[in-house]
Amino acid sequence: MFSRIGYTWKIMGASFEVLKQDKELLLFPLFSSISCLLVLASFALPIWATRAWESDHATRPIYYAVLFVFYFCNYFVITFFNAAIVASAITRLSGGEPSLGDGLRAASSRLPQILGWALLAASVGLVLRMIEDRSERVGRLVAGLLGTAWSIATFLVVPVLVVEQKGPIDALKKSTALLRKTWGEQLVGGAGFGLVFFLLAIPGVAALFAGFALGLTVGVVSASLGVVYLTLLCLVQSALQTIFEAAIYVYAEKGTAPALFGQELLAGALVPR
Repeated sequence: MFSRIGYTWKIMGASFEVLKQDKELLLFPLFSSISCLLVLASFALPIWATRAWESDHATRPIYYAVLFVFYFCNYFVITFFNAAIVASAITRLSGGEPSLGDGLRAASSRLPQILGWALLAASVGLVLRMIEDRSERVGRLVAGLLGTAWSIATFLVVPVLVVEQKGPIDALKKSTALLRKTWGEQLVGGAGFGLVFFLLAIPGVAALFAGFALGLTVGVVSASLGVVYLTLLCLVQSALQTIFEAAIYVYAEKGTAPALFGQELLAGALVPR
């Protein structure tokens, strides 16, 4: 575990070097989070008011139809802003000077591909949800396993959409093919991100709990600091992971690592078969 943390820390450091040069990349996950919250509110409020989750067999198709639209909107928002980060990161890794507008323009120019991918991802998400609903225990287990496999297969989809402008099916095939080149038991760098950021989140969570235990004034300050810290941490994590995806794509596609990462570092990110 400690060796994985140490390796992931190096990966994060290289990704952070990109982020330091283009701090505006943090705005993309911020925009994505705000947009996803708006999407959630637009669906959650009417669903809560009508208690649609308690639908009977006759109205179940309507429930799943609404859920599909919700998934589609979320996947579109997330993919759009991730595409903006990937486009900016690849420009930086190639020696360019990306701007906020460059990232948004790059993502906007890939709208057909992003819409197609959102449609495919929403369909898979709905199928997984239907499997989960069929059986509380077995369904969750099967859906969890299939969801993990889907996450692995789609690891490089956004960079493929951005750089090669392929359709959703071709992008999925290319993502899988790139990973198979050096695919092993697990994506060490990607898997370690969650563990490292879990550890980094502990001070923020502690500040939140302290906010409930302390007096009113001190408690509000402590809780506020905890919220700010965790929010910034989430934004940084999202940006760094997407930058890492862009770097892995460049390495898997060209066989050479970007200068900011280095050949040896990325060669360890994808464990050889």
